[in-house]
Amino acid sequence: MAEQKNLSVVEKIKTASDGLRGTLKESLQDELTGAVREQDHALIKFHGMYEQDDRDLREERALKKLDKLYSFMIRLRIPGGLITPQQWIAAHHIAGNYSTGVIKITTRQTIQLHGILKRDIKPTLKDFNAVTLDSIAACGDVNRNVICSSHPSQSPLHKQIHDYAGKLSEALLPKTRAFYEIWLDEEVLADKKEEIDPLYQDHYLPRKFKIGIAIPPNNDVDVFGNDLGLIAIIENESLLGFNLAIGGGLSSTHGNPSTYPRLATVIGFVPANDKLMKAVYEVLTIQRDFGNRSDRKQARLKYTIDNMGVDVFKTELERRCGFPLGKAMPYQFTERKDYYGWRQSSSGKWHYTIFVENGRVVDDENLALKTALLKVAETGLAQFRFTPNQNLILSDIDELDKNEIEGILNQFGIIEHTDNSSLMRKNSIACVAFNTCPLALAEAQRYLPTLITKIEPLLKKHSLESEEISLRMTGCPNGCGRSPLAEIGFIGTAYGRYNLYLGGDRLGERLNQKFRDNLDEQEILTTLDEVFADYSLNRSSGETLGDFAWRKYFEQQ
Repeated sequence: MAEQKNLSVVEKIKTASDGLRGTLKESLQDELTGAVREQDHALIKFHGMYEQDDRDLREERALKKLDKLYSFMIRLRIPGGLITPQQWIAAHHIAGNYSTGVIKITTRQTIQLHGILKRDIKPTLKDFNAVTLDSIAACGDVNRNVICSSHPSQSPLHKQIHDYAGKLSEALLPKTRAFYEIWLDEEVLADKKEEIDPLYQDHYLPRKFKIGIAIPPNNDVDVFGNDLGLIAIIENESLLGFNLAIGGGLSSTHGNPSTYPRLATVIGFVPANDKLMKAVYEVLTIQRDFGNRSDRKQARLKYTIDNMGVDVFKTELERRCGFPLGKAMPYQFTERKDYYGWRQSSSGKWHYTIFVENGRVVDDENLALKTALLKVAETGLAQFRFTPNQNLILSDIDELDKNEIEGILNQFGIIEHTDNSSLMRKNSIACVAFNTCPLALAEAQRYLPTLITKIEPLLKKHSLESEEISLRMTGCPNGCGRSPLAEIGFIGTAYGRYNLYLGGDRLGERLNQKFRDNLDEQEILTTLDEVFADYSLNRSSGETLGDFAWRKYFEQQ
């Protein structure tokens, strides 16, 4: 077990927090500021929220000697990204009552609301609780929302596999009742024996932990970008179990070579039964006991594994499980995408995947998407599934009801919007970045649509508009938009400037590499024009842009 010296400030706060309670109740009662107390900044994340401020207004408010305009982002816990139409209706109205009104679909198959004032946190969470939704452990140093391949047509066994997202999420929840006491006014228990937490104890994990479940041949979850990836192994229409892949993570820090993105390493196979639950649990306990608690930049599981060595980690895992892992089973990924438009699953149900640019569900001058989805939800005829690529599937629709749903989609131009968006646009992802993310160095979701509009003519110029090129942008190197796994990746370095990365493969099995530093928009367009020309003229038959860039610019380095 790793010896822990010089614990970080966050570690000390967690241990002394009385089960993540801290002084959050006192912070809520303080009407002099829209913020919470400093030590509560770390704790509030475990309750599924971040304190933020409007960075667009910082300078103006500072000149007027005003405090920052603080607000909170609340992120829900929705394992596998599936909610009912009634829950969507609630989210629609809660967003309108308490937040900016925008419903943001995230890359972890959930939704988050921004701009919630401190006084509105409790009403927001109570309204969500009324429809059995919560934000427990959606952030913080615990297992976060478990994601799973989203489309039911992916496999006749989709539901059986998808159910593991809920099982794992429930098994890995913290035991503390702090969330219910602080936000839902539950009576404080006199006897807190129920809160004894064998997994997280009183110090939780060293850093956040992410789990993704993939159903080959589609790697829509980017399974190798997770701390723990589970790859479903299906044989003769039966789920045998899962290959375990450990140590994925995409964040890094500019100028710090000791931080880096890493793909998860496949270490073996576990049957689809209690052994799987045990193995997942013990991966977390190893990270709990051996992870770095002094330097949070070195605290993710990927660094724990690289410090221990994969073989040592596997041996420790088998010792804790009490059984050996099986040899990894063969599998193959052949695609990594969402299935836009109508698609029927083996059950006979219909599913329509809507393109939601950067996951922003809102009504604007071009598309009344939010209103359209409310109309669909009010019919009660479709479930709502969020994809790991920030899109939305109207799901589980009966044959007799398909025309009614299609009529609403046509009425609001949703089908036209999805059909007419370019392939590059539909294969793009951007993180939130400005104006609310405190870590952002550059724009992402507010800028990427404009940049793509300027890139699209370059694709047409070089006859590449039919290529399904993946493009992702993040406002900093923390990896929330999974930029390191894109064929074209942008990572913000300063306002209006980005590092350009190329060479990721189309299946999410190879990281991209830095190609150019600190480019402004014109430099980005000029560079991509040159790359597209080179690719169009010199690619091999069937060669993707990512594979071409890797071969041409990086393989011989």
